[in-house]
Amino acid sequence: MNTIQIIMALIAGLFLAPLAVGLITGLDRRITARLQSRLGPPILQPFYDIGKLLGKEAILTNQWMAFCSLAYLAGAVISVVLFFLQSDLLLIFFVQAIGSVFLVMGALSVPSPYSQAGANRELLQILAYEPLLILVIVGIFLSTGSFKIGAVYAMDQPLLFKMPLLFLVLGIALTIKLRKSPFDISGSHHAHQEVVRGVYTEYSGPYLGIVEIAHWFEIVLFLCLISLFWSTGVVGLVILLGVTYFAEILVDNTTSRMTWKWMIGSAWSMGLVFSLINLLWLYYG
Repeated sequence: MNTIQIIMALIAGLFLAPLAVGLITGLDRRITARLQSRLGPPILQPFYDIGKLLGKEAILTNQWMAFCSLAYLAGAVISVVLFFLQSDLLLIFFVQAIGSVFLVMGALSVPSPYSQAGANRELLQILAYEPLLILVIVGIFLSTGSFKIGAVYAMDQPLLFKMPLLFLVLGIALTIKLRKSPFDISGSHHAHQEVVRGVYTEYSGPYLGIVEIAHWFEIVLFLCLISLFWSTGVVGLVILLGVTYFAEILVDNTTSRMTWKWMIGSAWSMGLVFSLINLLWLYYG
């Protein structure tokens, strides 16, 4: 990549992509409300919420939570920037994983039972989706011969045709990461569903705003991974992203929250079976 391409990639990764996710989040809330026969909030409500949180007084139980929220944001931002710079998928995976762990460490640093329970459940969610991400990345390596994102863009046909089952596996991981039912065990994204928000309970004010922004960047990363499955055309890419996200909304509104045991059991059983079949297909095909 030349200098101009790097600058454009940084602008897209740091500013345009999270702004797009903010709009998608607003559309998500509006569609969810309509499915529930409600009017719903304005599409720009997520931006209003972030602005309100950033403008509040900074009050935390301890300073460790402030550090963890910033580390969580740093991990999410760096992973997105690395993706837009077409870096190594394994490096991106480990950077985002480290950021997610800091969110848990902040929640564990306070004696609140709600925060402690939410942190433990968040660890279980990480345990559920991280192995699935590794298997998807392995599938990309078998398809392209490289962990570099540029190798995917060099393909003549969409990755979806070679990895349909691994695409479904990535969809399971996306559902967990979006905190949508039936996998929203550590903290739901629906405000009306929670008295306290699990892993987010003790984060407040601007630091909660930072955590929410970090979550936007994580959504950017997962949608970017989805986009790799149709990197040969803009129209197909947009359709794939739109259909995938709408499917996530439908699943969220037609299922109820399940237990952590069910989450790990279902995510691993379906994910591992689908991954094994698709990886064997790639290896021997």
